[in-house]
Amino acid sequence: MRFVWAVVAFVLATLLIGAGIAQRTIFMGPTAQQVELSVEEPTPYVLVDGTVLRENPGQQTLLVRGDGDLFAAYGRTADLEAWLSDTTYSSIVLDDKGTPHASVVEPKTDESDTASEPDATATPDPTESPEADDAAGAEAGRNPVGSDLWLDSFSEQDQLITDMQLPEGMSVLIAKDGTEDAPSDIVVSWPLNTTTPWVGPLIAAGGAVLLFGLVMYVLAIRHQRRGRGPRRKGPGPLPATEPIGLAPAPVREQIEPGPSDADPESSESKPEKSERRASQHGRRLLVLPALGLTALMFAGCSSDSWPQIGEATPSPSPSETVITPENQKPPAVTEAQASRILQSISATLEEADAAGDIDLAGTRLEGTALSARATDYTLRAALPDRPLPATIPTEAIEVLLPQATDAWPRTVLVLSKSKSDDTVPPVILTMTQADPWADYKVSNIAEMQASTEVPQLAPAWLGTSLITENAAAFLTLAPDELAGAFADLVDNGDASEYRADFDPATIALAESITTSRDAVTQALVDNGAAETSTAAFDIEPSTDPPVAMATLDSGAIVAVSLVDSETITPTSTDAVIRFGDNAEAKTLTGAEEASKGVVTTYGLQLFFSVPSQGSTQQIRLLAVHQDILNVEVIK
Repeated sequence: MRFVWAVVAFVLATLLIGAGIAQRTIFMGPTAQQVELSVEEPTPYVLVDGTVLRENPGQQTLLVRGDGDLFAAYGRTADLEAWLSDTTYSSIVLDDKGTPHASVVEPKTDESDTASEPDATATPDPTESPEADDAAGAEAGRNPVGSDLWLDSFSEQDQLITDMQLPEGMSVLIAKDGTEDAPSDIVVSWPLNTTTPWVGPLIAAGGAVLLFGLVMYVLAIRHQRRGRGPRRKGPGPLPATEPIGLAPAPVREQIEPGPSDADPESSESKPEKSERRASQHGRRLLVLPALGLTALMFAGCSSDSWPQIGEATPSPSPSETVITPENQKPPAVTEAQASRILQSISATLEEADAAGDIDLAGTRLEGTALSARATDYTLRAALPDRPLPATIPTEAIEVLLPQATDAWPRTVLVLSKSKSDDTVPPVILTMTQADPWADYKVSNIAEMQASTEVPQLAPAWLGTSLITENAAAFLTLAPDELAGAFADLVDNGDASEYRADFDPATIALAESITTSRDAVTQALVDNGAAETSTAAFDIEPSTDPPVAMATLDSGAIVAVSLVDSETITPTSTDAVIRFGDNAEAKTLTGAEEASKGVVTTYGLQLFFSVPSQGSTQQIRLLAVHQDILNVEVIK
């Protein structure tokens, strides 16, 4: 009967284990669902709408095949459409039946500009023609690689595969170099649920039944062996009967047990013993591989091969509550996008600084920052010992404050610092993207003290707004008045009407500028030139507009730039201004002396924290940077 139970257990274990393995092999369905996207006619760009990618739940896998360089990028749908607004492209969207449908979109021919805020009060200019605008705006063969507009991008050769999880409002752009036709072999796939929760239990049950069968088999073999144990020899013939004598009974001798009374195993021959021991050893060897096989199958079972009972749901951690305003626009950049843009700006400027290429620097700088770079390149070309400009640290972005807008221009404030070098001061800057096709350019940049406290700002995922003229009334000082107020503080000192509005750090900066002016005047006296020449100073706002971004406490961070000029003129027609050891003046003027005078201009870039109206706080200086802009001979 034990053999019967063993056979039944072996058969049942085979069925259970086989059923478990079959669920992960021959009975397992496809692991992904895919859709091939086709276009009506080839165009340089293909825009895959986000609804196509979100047609099925789960992570989206994009597969693009073609010859040569392949490019794909994702971003906000409105941004991608703005970037493509002046060119022909293929758009793939879902139709009413939920099927991907491709159509060719032609460039816009109306006078509306997708890259700027609509102005309801603007009147059309009859002298402007749509055709002229299209010819000026469209750029044939625009390469999408490296644009700051993309949230992320991918480039590969011949085949491009990338996984994405695009939320609502995002789409994908596919192209080559903007000149060749975009690849048409496009496949989107989504993973299917292939969990097999009964694989583990089936294999476990099969292993248990297999073990039971092995035990029954061993017991059956053992029982059989004992049942047919050694047979003793029968007794010999009885002796003849003799009369019973009266002699005393003899003493009985102790008789050693014979072979018939010994242990049954002693009656076995040596070959029989060897066969029995080999059989027992073989049964042990049968148990070990069976247990090992079962354990190996358990090890191959992942978590989706078992039922998930009572799976714990992670409890959310508390976070700071930020109320999102109604009709809030999306932030201009994400954190990952800002980090990539900042790294690109820093790398471009390092290359431009090393080569002295002002045109290359102009792709990432504008305004006073660009003017200062141009002067520096001129000086370093003649003065090789002059150090390179400081680089922008990109290892850590401490503060990211993007403008919340879906139009252009777009502005972003960034505070970055170096993690590896404590001697490098944190750098605060503002960068602006003029239109969908432009790169971000730095307009204001300054070094900040590590101990400086930044006002409370909105999170990067929310963004903030630029302070307009209407909103400026809620600040203690309007952004367009801030540079003039600081200039008045420098010129008038304690007598300035704005002195009480600024913090001690700002007053100290103004006093340092006044001290440097006094040093120039004193140098004229020391050199005996005070009687033949005079020095005049002036500081005024530059032509660059201020950049003001709102903070959470209804204040603003305001970036302004000023031009500080120093003019030295002779008081006698016989006197001249000699530059002496001033190598910068000689280089920038190309002269050794000036008969009518010389004007030296410096650029100041300042960042302030301006509180709201009614606040008891003062206007705080956050960062400052000064550069020489020019030395010019008066003619």
